[in-house]
Amino acid sequence: MSKGKNQHVIPHPNGGWQVKGAGNKRATARTSTQAEAIKIAREISRNQESELVIHRTNGQIRDKDSHGHDPCPPKG
Repeated sequence: MSKGKNQHVIPHPNGGWQVKGAGNKRATARTSTQAEAIKIAREISRNQESELVIHRTNGQIRDKDSHGHDPCPPKG
């Protein structure tokens, strides 16, 4: 189970991309490219041992990356 909030990389309504912690109203960071936002979000999720969720421009989930202590082998 993750310790910190999952980090989401989502499009910003005014252009560019933003990093938001799950449940947060305000963005942690705003960037001009998705790659920059992913780099920032990945660092935060590693530090917090949480999950990184990358979204497409239409809001669909594109990719996930877990930085928590996952059971090995995974359950279920």
